[in-house]
Formats: sequence, structure tokens, C-alpha cells
Amino acid sequence: MRIRLFSLFFILFSFQVSASSILIPMDAESQKNHLKAYGVTYWVLTKQQKVQWLLNYRGGSFLLPDGDNIRKECQIRGVSFEILSDAQAQSILDDVGSPSQNQEAVILEKAPKIAVYSPKGNPPWDDAVTMVLTYAEIPYETVYDEEVLDDKLVLFDWLHLHHEDFTGQFGKFYGAYRATPWYIEQKQEAEALAAKLGFDKVSESKRAVALKIRNYVIGGGFMFAMCSATDSFDIALAADGVDICEPMFDGDPSDANYQSRLDYKKTFAFTDFVLERSPNRYEFSSIDMTDKRRMPRETDYFTLMDFSAKWDPVPTMLCQNHTALVKGFMGQTTSFARDEIKPTVMVLGENKINNEARYIHGIKGKGFFTFYGGHDPEDYQHRVGDPKTELELHPTSPGYRLILNNVLFPAARKKKQKT
Repeated sequence: MRIRLFSLFFILFSFQVSASSILIPMDAESQKNHLKAYGVTYWVLTKQQKVQWLLNYRGGSFLLPDGDNIRKECQIRGVSFEILSDAQAQSILDDVGSPSQNQEAVILEKAPKIAVYSPKGNPPWDDAVTMVLTYAEIPYETVYDEEVLDDKLVLFDWLHLHHEDFTGQFGKFYGAYRATPWYIEQKQEAEALAAKLGFDKVSESKRAVALKIRNYVIGGGFMFAMCSATDSFDIALAADGVDICEPMFDGDPSDANYQSRLDYKKTFAFTDFVLERSPNRYEFSSIDMTDKRRMPRETDYFTLMDFSAKWDPVPTMLCQNHTALVKGFMGQTTSFARDEIKPTVMVLGENKINNEARYIHGIKGKGFFTFYGGHDPEDYQHRVGDPKTELELHPTSPGYRLILNNVLFPAARKKKQKT
């Protein structure tokens, strides 16, 4: 009897010793909740434990240290996981590290502190990033003009720009909504905040905010923007010192020949774009491809680029997914004209048929930025007043995974990019 008990104890002890890792698979077949998997990974990082991100291995899987608390967390959040022995984990790492495989193991070391630039009191479901952060249970703090101008961004590793208009034209909603109570109220609130901060115009306060954000990135910050926050941010930088707003926006005429006075050297991603002069048109510039798109919804997809995981781990990280083909979705700024993107900027996702980029990334100073076209990856044509997206219905969304790739990106131990 003693021998049997000892044998049973030895078997159990051996299993516990050998089961030293947890694999969170991220392929389409094995993972039932891709989005919450990022939340578990972030949670492990908050416990001062390191994670290995296995680029291009089963959809960009995560290798975590084993522990009862981590297993329970996966179970509570509905995340699929596998228990690996030491030998199994090492075998995977050996395969990933093989020169013959376009794969790489990247160490994630520290949970990044996240800020979302958004108006106070804005509901989380009004923005794709706040929605998916909430769903994935990844904590974030909200900042707006006062905090940015007060240099509070240095407290954060990662910044998301809500669907903001940095040009001071109130989202170009004038043509369709200027008589609606919500537009009038938001315009008045923006003007009051600008005055409180010491500016005569909203365009001036927003430009000052854009310049602060630019400095944050140059100093080493990570910036992620979607929809109108992408092109309006670059337009504000290019128009520094130039009045591009018509009287209904700021009370006085725009500068004569303002188009010729734009300085494209100041922008992050775009160049040689032409501004939309009409206040009645829901468009900022020629950067956006929304009105130039000629494709039915059923065939609106974009393709993620294929990078070398060992030579270019940064763009590879940002493109991790369980599919290379992602459903398209629209926004005020849906996508970017390829011929107006600077050659130094990487295109991560594109629709070649329409010659448009959907997802781009670049370096500015010591920091990084990513621009993602469209409003909501699971709401094809989001309109003012539409109901919120229920992410419980889209736990494996490839479009939302791209957002969460960017959230984890600052946690990675950086390797010098080879190309």
C-alpha cells in the first residue's frame, strides 16, 4: 500500500514539476476568446511576471508561466489554454527559434500604463479602443486637453487618440448637424474649455494639444489613433501657424492661400495632401478614401502584410492575427491614399484593389505611432446615434485584435529593427 501511495505521489509530483508553462493559443481553431486572451496576458504582466509572445506561431500565441492563479484567471475569463511540460515548452521555443521558421519569441516584460485621450464623460462604447479595453479587462485612464497641456502624458507608456478633430472644425459636422442640440452644446463646451486654457480659438488649443502629443511621441511614447484622429492630427501639425478654419468655426476668415502654406515636414505619416475647403462637406482632406471607394460591403476586406518575424519583429507584432484577411469597416476617415503616405511609414494592412492603406505604422524620434482607419471593426458603417457594439458577440474579432496588438507592443523587450 505504501509503495502504491508513494508511486501515486511521485506521479503527481512529477506532473506538477513538468507542467511549467501555460500556452494561450491564438489560432482560429483553438482559441474561443482572442480578445480576453490579451487581457489575461496583460494581467500576468501586472503580477511582475514575464510572458513570451510567439510571433507567427499558431496565430501569435502567448507562453505564460504556470500557476493555479493564472489557470483560474483563464477559466474565469473564458480563455482557452494548454498546460505544457518543460520539454514541450522548450520544443516549441526551439521550433520558433529555428532559422527555417518565420517565427520569433518576443519577451513581454512590463504592463504598459495606458491613457485614452477622450472628452470627459464620453461613454466607453463610443470608441473602439475603450470598448475593447473594457471588454478585455485592461485598465486605462482618461486624459484630455488640460492633462495633455499640463504635461501629464509622461506618466503613460501608451496613448490612444479618441476620434478627435485636431483642426478645430468640430468634426466637420457643420453641414448636417449644425442645428442639432448636441452639436451646439459640444461646440460651446469646446470653446469654453479653450478659453479656460487661455486660447482665443478651439483650433489654437487643439493645435497646442497636437504639438504636446507630438513631443510625447518624439520623447519615446507610443501613440495609437483611429478614424479622424489620424488625418486631423497630421493636418494640425502641417498647419501650425496657419488659419485653415472658416468663420463658422472660429469667427474669422481663413488665411489666404493656406493650402500652399502647409508644411508637410512636420507631419507624422502623410504628405502632399489637399485640404477640403467646404465647411459643408464631411471630410478633412484628400488623405481619406471614404468617398473614393467603389466596392460592395460583401467584398470589403483588407490584407495584413507578411513581415519577417526575426528581422522585423515590430511590424510582425502589430500584425499578429488568426487570419491575414480582415473585414473592412468605415468611419469619417476610413482609409488612407497610398500616394499620400510618406515613404518612411510602413503599410501594415492594405486593400490593393482600391489602392488604399488601412493600417500604418511609423517611428518618430524615440517613439512609435500607429494609424488605423475606420471607426469600429465590427460595425461596418457606424453613424451618429447607432447602438453600441456588443463585443460579447465578437470575441474572436480580427479587426479588434489589431488594436490589442498595439496595446501590448510597449511591453516588448525591444530589438533593433534590421530593415
